[in-house]
Amino acid sequence: MLAVSPLELLAVLVLGVIVLTPVAERLALPQPVLVTLFGAGVGLLPATPHINLPPQLILPAVLPPLLFAATLRTTPQDFREQVTPVLLMAVGLTIVTAASVAAVAHLAGLPWAVAWVLGAGVSPPDPVAATSISRRLGLPTKLVTVLEGEGLFNDATALVLFQVAVAAVVAGTVNLATIPLTLLLSVAGGLLLGLALGLLTRWALLLLTDAPTETTVTLALPYAAYLLAERLHVSGVLAVLATGLYLRSGAAHRALTSRGWLEGRTVWRYTDFVITSGAFLLLGLELAQVLRASGGHRPSWTLVGVVLGAVILLRALWVFPVAWVLGRRRAEDDHYGWRESSVVAWCGIRGVVTVATALALPAATKHGDAFPHRADVILVALAVVAVTLIAQGLTLGPLVRWLDVSSDEDRGIEVEQLRRRAARAAHDRLRDLRRTTREPEALDAVREGYEDAYRSRQAFRHAGSAAPDTVREALEEALDAERQLVLEARHGGQTSTEAADLVLTEIESRALRSTQTETARDVPEAGDA
Repeated sequence: MLAVSPLELLAVLVLGVIVLTPVAERLALPQPVLVTLFGAGVGLLPATPHINLPPQLILPAVLPPLLFAATLRTTPQDFREQVTPVLLMAVGLTIVTAASVAAVAHLAGLPWAVAWVLGAGVSPPDPVAATSISRRLGLPTKLVTVLEGEGLFNDATALVLFQVAVAAVVAGTVNLATIPLTLLLSVAGGLLLGLALGLLTRWALLLLTDAPTETTVTLALPYAAYLLAERLHVSGVLAVLATGLYLRSGAAHRALTSRGWLEGRTVWRYTDFVITSGAFLLLGLELAQVLRASGGHRPSWTLVGVVLGAVILLRALWVFPVAWVLGRRRAEDDHYGWRESSVVAWCGIRGVVTVATALALPAATKHGDAFPHRADVILVALAVVAVTLIAQGLTLGPLVRWLDVSSDEDRGIEVEQLRRRAARAAHDRLRDLRRTTREPEALDAVREGYEDAYRSRQAFRHAGSAAPDTVREALEEALDAERQLVLEARHGGQTSTEAADLVLTEIESRALRSTQTETARDVPEAGDA
């Protein structure tokens, strides 16, 4: 049979992602589910070669960019408002899940140290799969914040437990008395290192004025934070999170140029998409390869059943009592009812971190012996990811609609109010400058430009409320006319390439804002670059 080369396999996988991403959006299905199924299907083909990735490279390659990208979707303020439920889920539930899975896995036949490796690996739900579905379903902001916070910080909890457990298996012994001190130093050291790197990065960005260089710094930063933390034997996950959240607090935005900020956001969205898609493809491939290698090994499938049951059941047993306790302490309009609790309980989708930890298991101990039950641990971990991803990922949407858990926030009104406040702040700043400037006419022209842009947005808002399709089509035609003129001018040599690219950037920025505004249930803005 004709064998497929690794390069040809890569081309097939990339093509699958290209095709399945719009299909998932059209069918309102989670893209990670379809990508995983596609990877498993490809992996089961006889012509597919076996992929051998160095275990020691899995975590450093996958985790830093995914964690850093996740910090770009939230802010420290969001976590402060939901700090209690986030900590209870990210720390309390993760530790309890790891311990419970270790207990049932030990009863099913695994040694205690190996059982703890498995428990730590499957304990953290995946923030990418659950929150991407949650945002598309329009869940209330507080629920999305809790899920995102849990997904970020449970990775740190789980990975510290995982590394301690793996070290115990590899060394053959573990000193229980040193574990609390090890955890404390790992957590505190990771946080301090992350904050220090955040301050250093902000200082470096203040010195830079070139957008590509700024973007390169932000791309290298999570890898530098993770690798330096691992070298210092502190938590690389917390170092990346602390760095990203510090910069997200506003420190980086003021240090970046406008073009650098726009390009950086675009690059990071793409990076997040590529690495996430690659991780779920790898999950499908590895699951297929493990299935073929296991040959229906019964002890492994028994282990899969008990671990999967423990993971799903324990989350529900934890979420509902916690929600009840929090509800007694919160205001009536801010409590977590049984509907919200049901959604959170069903959002325990395992994903990238579990895959990465399973594939990162070393092949041998320090004595040269094979890592005990390595195939069982990998099979169970990947099976838990696959089952929760497919079963919970495909049913989360229907569950949310059946329970009628959706946000009643009008994002369009919020956007317009924030625009009005920003315009007022600009107007007040210009008014103060006018008192001291020697050229008040120039400042009046700038102020009039702000007022014209605001009146333009208001006019489009009113027109869009009455005839949104007409306004949308008109703006698309107007933007297309601008593009066509600039492209023809560049092609005909009537303008320089640099000038054309600058104008095209302005046009596409306005087109992007129009799309984002429409998504926020508002009307597109026009008239300002």
